[in-house]
Amino acid sequence: MAKSLNRQAQAQLDVQLRHRINAGRVAVRDQIAFFGRQFGQVESEWKDDDTRVTFADFAISEKIFAELRRDFPEDDYCSEEASPLDEVLELDARFAWLVDPIDGTNNFALAFPVCAISLALLLDGEPIYGFIYDYSTGALLEGGPDRALMSNQKRLNRNDMVAEAQTMVGLHFPMEAAQLRMLEPLLSKYRVRCLGSGALTAAYVATGYLTGVIDYRVKVWDIAAAYALCAAVGLEFTFFGERPFPLKRFHSQMDFSPYYCGTKAFADEVGGLL
Repeated sequence: MAKSLNRQAQAQLDVQLRHRINAGRVAVRDQIAFFGRQFGQVESEWKDDDTRVTFADFAISEKIFAELRRDFPEDDYCSEEASPLDEVLELDARFAWLVDPIDGTNNFALAFPVCAISLALLLDGEPIYGFIYDYSTGALLEGGPDRALMSNQKRLNRNDMVAEAQTMVGLHFPMEAAQLRMLEPLLSKYRVRCLGSGALTAAYVATGYLTGVIDYRVKVWDIAAAYALCAAVGLEFTFFGERPFPLKRFHSQMDFSPYYCGTKAFADEVGGLL
């Protein structure tokens, strides 16, 4: 009887996940045209933490959540741009959505096409599925643990994409001098890419364009969707400090969640250095 109940509960959970995955895909796709119209055209402001924000950030966040709330009013909804500075959200629901409406806002505002929409679905605080719309390629990347990594709903096989000679890694500057000194052995070995989008940098590790990433300057909304994409191909994040997942609380002034991720050889090398 217990096994039967467990199977029934799992089947119900699978249905709930499928419904949310389909709705999340539609919600992101519905913002692509608006994202393109605002690209390089929208005026921006500077927040207290010296990061840029635009009207489009707020609009995309609100539109995605409004669409999802129609079907899933019981879920929790988290956005850097939709939460008051002093509000702490306690995540009590089984499912939560975490959006970064424009990841790479500097690039977006200055008409440099490396920018993205990032949406993560969390189950009990853990990223279970992620969507990242890559404006530079027009690809909607999606996937999660025990599910395939897909681009525009076509399966990607990372093993077929990664060449043995591929030795590019993603970094994010500025970086503290002590951190840079620790990474010196890598800088003399690997080609480095600094994209200006934390979500895309980690997503490109999932797809195999990058061998690995080390990022000290990302927050949970930058990486939640890419965390799920990497899990889809068996890659794990290693956090330098406290692991942000399971996410139980959310507020827009959360601390950085520095981490590294990549192939096993890369992760072992970074672990040996740090």
